[in-house]
Amino acid sequence: MARPKPISKEDCLRAMKQTRSIYAAARYLNCSYQHLKPFMKAYKDEVTGISLFDLHKNQSGKGIPKFISDASKKHPAIEDIVNGTADPNSFSPDKLKFKLIEGGHMIEQCYWCSYDDRRDVDGKTPLIMFFKDGNKHNYRDGNCQLSCYNCYFMRLGNVFTERDMESLEGHQTVYKTTEMIDFQMDDYQKRKLQELGLWETKVEDDPYSLVSRKK
Repeated sequence: MARPKPISKEDCLRAMKQTRSIYAAARYLNCSYQHLKPFMKAYKDEVTGISLFDLHKNQSGKGIPKFISDASKKHPAIEDIVNGTADPNSFSPDKLKFKLIEGGHMIEQCYWCSYDDRRDVDGKTPLIMFFKDGNKHNYRDGNCQLSCYNCYFMRLGNVFTERDMESLEGHQTVYKTTEMIDFQMDDYQKRKLQELGLWETKVEDDPYSLVSRKK
């Protein structure tokens, strides 16, 4: 596993001049809050002797415009949720995950191995949201992260249920599986595969036509 890229004191000071909080500084430096935090705690301000982290943290949110929630569309006020001043239970995990990534609070890559490849068909990445303390209601202080399927399986638990695996690997249709293994493709996905030469519109009558054969 590659080691995290170090952040210099000069980078931290530059980010501090352009931002008003640790989270904003992390977004400015294109890194996660958790990655930036130990560096800013290690570096000291030469005048006051206080760590750059303590000098720049802005728990009250002074000078930072709040994310206003549209009650009609139920958009989460993500800054309030991250700061712990708003209840995340009113919003779906999908919306919260999108807003965390959009707001720079969570990078769209694996927390452990930094995997971030996207599939050509729809641009999606195989990442699962998890909570470091096991509390699925705690979105504060970087507790919420993303994991690739492999790291999730190796470190946290199974990605698919036994019925899911039976459906994926077996010859018969298995019901009551999770939605994540529904691989039916829409017209857009089929067109993308056709462009890549990975989808044939003609289907042969031979049930074994998908097996490669010598010509």
